[in-house]
Amino acid sequence: MCLILLAYKQHPEYPLILAANRDEFYRRPTQPLQPWPDAPHVLAGRDLQAGGTWLGVSADGRLATVTNFRNPTQRTPGKRSRGELTARFLREESSAETYLDQLRPIADDYQGFNLLLGDASGLWYFSNRDAAGPKPLPAGIYGLSNHLLDTPWPKVERGKQALRQALIAPSLDALLSLLEDRWQPPPEQLPDTGVGLQREQQLAPVFIAGTEYGTRCSTALLRHSSGHWSMAERTHATNLTRRYQWPPATVRQQHVQSTTS
Repeated sequence: MCLILLAYKQHPEYPLILAANRDEFYRRPTQPLQPWPDAPHVLAGRDLQAGGTWLGVSADGRLATVTNFRNPTQRTPGKRSRGELTARFLREESSAETYLDQLRPIADDYQGFNLLLGDASGLWYFSNRDAAGPKPLPAGIYGLSNHLLDTPWPKVERGKQALRQALIAPSLDALLSLLEDRWQPPPEQLPDTGVGLQREQQLAPVFIAGTEYGTRCSTALLRHSSGHWSMAERTHATNLTRRYQWPPATVRQQHVQSTTS
C-alpha cells in the first residue's frame, strides 16, 4: 500500500475503519482480493511476483498491511520481500506483539517498511526506519504513506480529513470514493524524499494516475463490533469491485476447529 487511512475506536459500530490505495507498477502480476486456497482463513490480494500481500484479514480477526518507506539512498539489493511480513502474520497464530518482537532482530533483512498489525490485543505499528520500535496505537485517526506514521504529507492530511467526514455515515462505498481524490498539492507543500520534484508531483495525489505506475486498487474495510469484517476492493484497470463479508460461517468454523484441535 502507499496510502493507509485508519479510524481506530472512533465509531460505536465499527471499532476499526480502513481505506487504502495500493500504488504499484502496472506490469507487476497481481491476484485480486479473494480467499487464499493454501490458507483459506486468509482474505487478501496477492503479489504473484513474490507471493506476499499488501493488505489482508483473517478469519480469527487479524489485520495486516504494509507500505514501503521511500528513500532511494537506503535501497540495498538482495533484500527479502516486504509482502511476506503481512502474509506470514495472517497465516500464523502468534499475537501481534510477539510477532513484532520476533521480527525486530531481522527487520533490516527488508527494505524500509511500515507495518500495521491488528489482533485481539489491539492495533500495532512498526517501521524498520523508526528507532522507537514496535508500539501499540491508542484510539485515534491515523494516516500512513511512504514515511513514518502520521508524517504530515499533503495526501496523508487530506485523506485523514476525508476519513473524519466519512465517519458521519461510514460505508464501503464512501471509503472507496474518498480514495479517488486526484487533487494535486502545490510544489511548496511536497516532501523531498530524494526522487526529484517531478516524481514527487506524480506521487503526491491520494489517487495516482501514471503511465507505468499508479493506483492499482483501492480497499475499504469495516470491522464490525460483532467481530466480522466487511471488505471491498476496487481494481481500477477493470473497474471491478469485489465485496466480502468475512469470515463466512463455514470458514470461521473450520478455522476455530483447526486452532482448538
